[in-house]
Amino acid sequence: MGKDKGEYSFSTCWNIKRHQTGSGMIEEIRELGFRRVELNYNVSPELLATIEPMIERGDIAVSSVHNTFPHVADPDYGTDSVLLGFDDEEKRRRAIELLIRSAEYAYRYGAKAVVVHPGEVPFDYNIDQALKKIYNEEGPSSAAYAKLWGEMLERREALSDRYLRRIGDSLEEVCERIDAKGWKVAIGIETRSRCYQMPTLREARAVFDRLQGARVGLWYDFGHGMMMERMGLYDNARDIEAIQDYVVGIHIHETVGLSDHWCPYVHSGDMAYFDRFLPIIEAAPVKVYELKAACTPEDIELSHDRLLAKLAAREG
Repeated sequence: MGKDKGEYSFSTCWNIKRHQTGSGMIEEIRELGFRRVELNYNVSPELLATIEPMIERGDIAVSSVHNTFPHVADPDYGTDSVLLGFDDEEKRRRAIELLIRSAEYAYRYGAKAVVVHPGEVPFDYNIDQALKKIYNEEGPSSAAYAKLWGEMLERREALSDRYLRRIGDSLEEVCERIDAKGWKVAIGIETRSRCYQMPTLREARAVFDRLQGARVGLWYDFGHGMMMERMGLYDNARDIEAIQDYVVGIHIHETVGLSDHWCPYVHSGDMAYFDRFLPIIEAAPVKVYELKAACTPEDIELSHDRLLAKLAAREG
């Protein structure tokens, strides 16, 4: 049994593929010392059947749920989608309804937030995958990378205002309807892992400026932030100031190269880069580890110990 992790929560993305029952999945997370979980978007109604009694008994608390929740098989409403920015009004309406459904589950389980991937500037192929391939094979300073990055950025910048406006419209409606129901649940728009996806930190700030007082904030995913910085989309250290007062939750993980969901300070061997996120970790109302299956319980324990030591040193 791992040491009690206190206020820190842990995402079911770590072990969901290993379990046939929800209770078995949650029990394994409890053995790491976590008393809170984030239920991710692959959690099905079948898995919930054995998780809900654990929530009701107080065996586990739910910090957050990840839209679309419970699992929806349709990729149009999956994690890599135009979602709240759809041109197609019928699809956008469905995306709104599904996000409200996720918020209803969050409210029912006593969770503080819903994590949502709000949208993207659509491309006719996965240009992010092509860019990452060049990045890994030829490097980010190669001519091939610069050329394709320029093409991506040109389209992204030409269309981002249009999609951001529609995402804002959708979030405004979602927040109004959640407020009308009296659900004290925050909507956290997550920093993303593909360069054509939204929002950047500055795009997020534009949404918050528009929707002042609404129950929407930033879900800061540090690993994704690291990836986007390496690829050239934004600079975390520079842009953090613009959004630090709007953070409603965080995903704690680290990126090795362009591979994410590793344990901070452990898999990269870098004891300094991740420090820029420490002030955000201290202040975040919801703190969730989002780690891949390859991270062992020993890795997780070591990473958490190192993180706590870093935070203690800041206080000291």
